Amino acid sequence: MKLGISTYSLYGALQRGEMTIQDVIVFIASIGAEHAEIVPLGFNLTENPELIEEIKKQAQKSGIELSNYAVGANFSGLDDEQFEQEIERLKREVDIAAALGVKKMRHDVASSQNLSISNFLMELPMLAKACQVIADYAAPHGITTSVENHGYYIQDSDRVQALIEVVDRPNFKTTLDIGNFLCVDENPYAAVLNNIGLASMVHIKDFYYRPATDNPGEGWFKSKSGNWLRGAIVGHGDIAIPQVLGLVKDSGYDDFISIEFEGLEDCRLGTRLGFEFVKRVWNEL
Repeated sequence: MKLGISTYSLYGALQRGEMTIQDVIVFIASIGAEHAEIVPLGFNLTENPELIEEIKKQAQKSGIELSNYAVGANFSGLDDEQFEQEIERLKREVDIAAALGVKKMRHDVASSQNLSISNFLMELPMLAKACQVIADYAAPHGITTSVENHGYYIQDSDRVQALIEVVDRPNFKTTLDIGNFLCVDENPYAAVLNNIGLASMVHIKDFYYRPATDNPGEGWFKSKSGNWLRGAIVGHGDIAIPQVLGLVKDSGYDDFISIEFEGLEDCRLGTRLGFEFVKRVWNEL
């Protein structure tokens, strides 16, 4: 297992101009992480391709790997022309992943206002076709593509499973985020148990949870069923992180794990504390 950090964790500092992506990589290495996962928020590799080499050089100088490249996408509700345009855009993102030298790439698949299972099943063949095309394009680069469990529409563990099974490509799996299952009111332990065997990448995230009958106010958002969630420092929230990490370890998963922080605390502090917690717990298991 290689424990690292998603650059998304430092998005607050990137957005405010307090750090550059190079600064983020230096910080990630400074707290003892082994890899950085590149999420182009707060910087743009399509508009600024020169950053690709700068990121690679900084990672090499800092002595850490680049593990994964994670980008957005949506193939739901598109006409034929829009569908093909999105396919071509994602192929260019695969080119960026290849230029970064990573062997894993997460791309979103769909978002929709209609979250029903019937709508998902109706769109599943089209969504799977898109994932097949992208996976096939990525294969010659040795890249495994993946869908993450987020965005409400394809977030439940069984929907992720269904998509992967229909895509039926050896290089298409899931970026498994242990915290995101709470967004669709699914027990994280049970959901991770369902999907860990399909994971190419694991994200460790934590949330504070309050029932729908409460209204905690600013800083909280609603789950699919109306419960309240707020990002937490990993280990400080309401997810049983040690138990879930034990499940991941017992499964034999032995690849990249990324800490993701999206709480209200300073992003550098939140990222470091979460990283130290996961490192300690993993080593004690």
